[in-house]
Amino acid sequence: MFKTNRILAIFIMIAMSIMMSSCVQSDDFSVPDNLGIEENKGLEALLASGAIQVTMTELKMKYVNNYKKPVLIDTDIYIKGYVTSSDKEGNFFKELFLQDAPENPTEGIKIIPNQVETYNQYNFGREVYIKLKGLYIGEERVGNGVVTIGGETATDQYGTTVKRLSENQRKQQLFRSQKTLQLIPLQLKFSEVNADHLGLYVQFNDVEFANNLEGKRYFDPAQDFDTLREMQVCSDNIGYDNFNLEISSFSSFKDNLLPFGNGTITGVISKTFDGTEIVLAVNDLSGVNMTESRCTTLGIEDFNTILKEDFELADNETDLDLEGWTNFAQAGKVSWKTHHSDGNKYAAFNPIGSGNASNIGWLITPVYKKTASSFAYLNFKAAQSNVRSATNTLEVLISTDFDGTNVVAATWQPLEASLPSQSAPSNVFLDSGLIDLSSYEGILYIAFKVKGNGRATSLSGAYLIDDILILEK
Repeated sequence: MFKTNRILAIFIMIAMSIMMSSCVQSDDFSVPDNLGIEENKGLEALLASGAIQVTMTELKMKYVNNYKKPVLIDTDIYIKGYVTSSDKEGNFFKELFLQDAPENPTEGIKIIPNQVETYNQYNFGREVYIKLKGLYIGEERVGNGVVTIGGETATDQYGTTVKRLSENQRKQQLFRSQKTLQLIPLQLKFSEVNADHLGLYVQFNDVEFANNLEGKRYFDPAQDFDTLREMQVCSDNIGYDNFNLEISSFSSFKDNLLPFGNGTITGVISKTFDGTEIVLAVNDLSGVNMTESRCTTLGIEDFNTILKEDFELADNETDLDLEGWTNFAQAGKVSWKTHHSDGNKYAAFNPIGSGNASNIGWLITPVYKKTASSFAYLNFKAAQSNVRSATNTLEVLISTDFDGTNVVAATWQPLEASLPSQSAPSNVFLDSGLIDLSSYEGILYIAFKVKGNGRATSLSGAYLIDDILILEK
């Protein structure tokens, strides 16, 4: 009897050991394939409830149409999306981004659960349903432009924002289906990115990190929370197009060296904490493939000079009168004149002392005949001299229908350029940057237009222009 009981006891101990080992939490954090019973029932109940599926665009418009104040969803509606972000490597924290389709998405949205390691449940590519009744749509930070689903709201001196979903809200209103789909990154150029792409999984091609980042790591140790690393692609024309990559101080790869080759990078379009800049955030370094040779940009020397004017041959201290140029006073008596300082000549429009309440002067380049297929740039230097009022302005304009005579009758479109502000140092020339004219064709004229008050000295000031270049390739 004793022997039998002993054998039975040993058997029971072995069985208990097996049972206990099966219950011990393992270190395997692989994504579970099957849904939990409660979660599965919750999704089935949602789909059988008669709730209406709405698009992410329709949901966002509820917030926009409410003067960008958080909106409580009080109807039985839901959205479906696919997870684009992953916090597995620490570059995202208590946030999920979804997009509306696994391929060619058109809209994304942000959700803020009070949950870490969301990748264990809401893994990359997972199809997720959100039961919206009782939740809020708004912004997590006032004015950051990232429309977000939250569980409640809070108000302070800056306005009202949405806050995180409670754990109960997450369990009862966020449901993952059994589908995990392959997401095909949306192919974009830096110049194409806008706020409509927030939350989308995208890819940039022919990318490299900026020249001054060689030997640097993903995260700058001088920063506290996030680092922006500048990426660049060689422009089709001159120089680089640029875009920033954002890296969290909590990312597992923050101390890795930046690759210094050229290639592709995939990630999620997001915004900086304060919402001032659209950036790319990678899920992990598998999305960074830069092993090719770096690109080579074109320089000014690779372009033909169509126009170069430094005003050195113009008569000094007289109304500017150069062949092919138009110097037109639309209002007042002041025209553009040639001035000199420290051996340098330049064009200037100075209304001070004219006695006219309004002075408007145009300086227009000779005609430029451009073909549709050519790349072209405008570049110049500009300065302000004692401009003391916003009523004094400098504009740079382009026309395709100016007849060479009737300035006012022509159609003039503004060009974006870096221009001196009132706070810029007086009489110090600033570079305009390269202004792309490639989208234009046919007969082109460039105009520099200044407005100024000539009666009250406090409202007057001059603008100076020099070293005008038009380049073409």
